[in-house]
Amino acid sequence: MADTRTADLRDIPYQGADGAEHTLAEFGDKAVLIVNVASKCGLTPQYEQLEQLQKTYGDRGLQVIGFPCNQFMGQEPGSMDEILEYCSVTYGVTFPIAEKVKVNGSHAAPLYKALKKTRNAEGAKGPVMWNFEKFLVTADGTVHRFRPQTKPDAPEVVAAIEAGLPQPE
Repeated sequence: MADTRTADLRDIPYQGADGAEHTLAEFGDKAVLIVNVASKCGLTPQYEQLEQLQKTYGDRGLQVIGFPCNQFMGQEPGSMDEILEYCSVTYGVTFPIAEKVKVNGSHAAPLYKALKKTRNAEGAKGPVMWNFEKFLVTADGTVHRFRPQTKPDAPEVVAAIEAGLPQPE
């Protein structure tokens, strides 16, 4: 399941929808759920579950971030303004949406190049399979990988989130 532990992952820059450079380190010791998202995919209803996770666990130290990606059958063709409006109006998304990225290939975003080294529950690592693949970076730096068909509110995802939240002192 989780075989990657790296503080360096929190220092890899990515661009937010606002064009500014960000890192996961900005979220302090929060657990961060990173998901490559798309508006025209059969898995798009997962936005609703992602938003629910943000609402349920946000105050306890979870941060969801969506990374729009158009690499899978062109299922995220819109501009950033269109993507942001769609997420807000259709699913009430309040978590941050980053700039559109490539998750596979030589032009993959640096964060995704690092994340793809993580094995999933079956021991497989490598390319992102499809839209809505999930990577949970826990407070202690452990990375858990969940394939696209695994729903955000699946028991194994929720268990990893709960175990990976920052512990009160």
